[in-house]
Amino acid sequence: MNGAIFFSSRYGSTAQYAGWISDATALPVFDVNDANADPTYYDFLVLGSPVIYHKLLIHKWVKRNLIRIKAKPIIMFTVSGAPAGQKLDGWIAASLPGDFIARMTHVALRGRQNPKDLHFYDRMMLIIGGLINPDPVARREEMEGFDFMDKASIAPVVKLVQQFQSTEQDPPT
Repeated sequence: MNGAIFFSSRYGSTAQYAGWISDATALPVFDVNDANADPTYYDFLVLGSPVIYHKLLIHKWVKRNLIRIKAKPIIMFTVSGAPAGQKLDGWIAASLPGDFIARMTHVALRGRQNPKDLHFYDRMMLIIGGLINPDPVARREEMEGFDFMDKASIAPVVKLVQQFQSTEQDPPT
């Protein structure tokens, strides 16, 4: 089976993970904003998205392309400060159609956020969020930033890709 990586990124963490996954698997990689980012040519897809304001940045692209990707196996990696768990699952559920979520395999990757690199609006929203966040660890991360980027964390995505790549498609009849 042949596949490709399609990603959306705002500050570069998701793009960096997409590049690392491409390097490890030899899959082509496309920014979803690229006009040549056409998922119809591939048997399976790896989709990557940051979580911005509790939504997946790639959600509009998924909804626009839902018919074209409906029957394809999907590996979804998300990038955020939040670890895997109920909170992140809720954000995914608020961003993507339920039937799409039910057939994708999700891998949560931790990202990077440097307040100095953020656009003014994003920086102000993080400060506000940090001031009202009851979790002291999350509050500190929102106010001061964090860097959880880890190349080794792509291993589950790479393993899933390798499983798809080793699957032979039935010859046409």
